[in-house]
Amino acid sequence: MLSFLLRRIGSGLALIVVIASLMFVLMNMTGQNVARNIAGQTASEEQVAAKSAELGLDQPVVTRYLDWIGSAIQGDLGSSWFTGQPVTDTIGAKLPVTLSILLVGLLVGTIFSVIIGVAAAVKGGWVDRAVQLLAIIGFALPSFLIALVLAAIFAVKLQIFPAVGYVELAESFSGWAKSITLPAIALAIGAIAATAQQVRGSMIDVLKMDYVRTLRSRGLSARSLLFRHALRNAAPPALTVLSLQFIGLVGGAVVVEKVFGLYGIGTLVFSSSSSGDQPLVLGVVVVMVLIIVLVNLLMDVAYGWLNPKVRV
Repeated sequence: MLSFLLRRIGSGLALIVVIASLMFVLMNMTGQNVARNIAGQTASEEQVAAKSAELGLDQPVVTRYLDWIGSAIQGDLGSSWFTGQPVTDTIGAKLPVTLSILLVGLLVGTIFSVIIGVAAAVKGGWVDRAVQLLAIIGFALPSFLIALVLAAIFAVKLQIFPAVGYVELAESFSGWAKSITLPAIALAIGAIAATAQQVRGSMIDVLKMDYVRTLRSRGLSARSLLFRHALRNAAPPALTVLSLQFIGLVGGAVVVEKVFGLYGIGTLVFSSSSSGDQPLVLGVVVVMVLIIVLVNLLMDVAYGWLNPKVRV
């Protein structure tokens, strides 16, 4: 198991370096004059050149890349070109918002995917058809549209949840829960649609196997048969789909945050990329890829626990 984890950690670190490097190259190919944007349109050429030298933009791209990657490896992501604040501090202030809706959305998606998928596989008939229809609709609808509908119904009309804003967990648990419920559900619906279909298909295959019929003939209770034996063997393919869906959740969080007025990482990406704040954009990319890698690592560990063959 240790070698399995080390391989996954190594591949995850390599992925972070590759994506961060590609992002650095792409940002230096935009041709955007960031020094001019910071100094102002009325600044003289001498002032722009001085600002460019201050930011290190007068250095070759390779030199700047090596300086940045060397500092990033040591945990220093630099400072924002526009505010002068450390990138880690800026991201740290916004990260709890995004992590809250991502992790709660992932948890909600996992729970309901299992419940819906198992129900469709076991009940069959109209339940199966209804679940498949709802899954197709949920998968087809974009997260921002779901977010707008949820906000219009449950925030504006029924006034059960707040329409905008975020309450910190340390300030009020109930306020925090209410502020992230609708965004998390808007993110989770797409993941539920895809993962529930996978759970359904895997459960149908597993329930047809000989060992299931043997256990049933021995009088094993239906609940124990489903959740202790069948679901464990049906879970690995669903975990693979769920890990892929988490990447979609990260992308959807950018839009959902805008809908509900949550100033998290998504809003930070919009503002920093439009202004050309390279250290902040790169810092956000590194942190978000790190989160994706960690979540997928947990998924791999769960997959390895459920299916020992993948550890070999």
